Amino acid sequence: QLQASGGGLVQAGGSLRLSCAASRRMFSNNATGWFRQAPGKEREFVAAITWNGGSHVYAESVKGRFTMSRDNAKNTVYLQMSSLKPEDTAVYYCAANRKAIGGPSRHEYNYWGRGTQVTVSS
Repeated sequence: QLQASGGGLVQAGGSLRLSCAASRRMFSNNATGWFRQAPGKEREFVAAITWNGGSHVYAESVKGRFTMSRDNAKNTVYLQMSSLKPEDTAVYYCAANRKAIGGPSRHEYNYWGRGTQVTVSS
């Protein structure tokens, strides 16, 4: 299972760190990603990281503001979000696939966790 946490209410310009814990079986050697879904919108890609944390991919809308990392010893990935904007408001989901590298397509990911709500007030 994947379990995301760390969401909350924050003012524009603020920061939050999301965490996603996974079972070792689901996490080891697998790429992971963060996606988000705002009300009435499609789920969209936010960031992905390779199995060893050596490479990242970010959506243009979050580049320079969000940083994804992972701690394989703890089977946990993180999403550090800074300079938050009201348009970042969404439910954030973590996902894992069965490959070492992941991209922006949600169809690449086999395992999904429950989301965590992030609300950014203006």
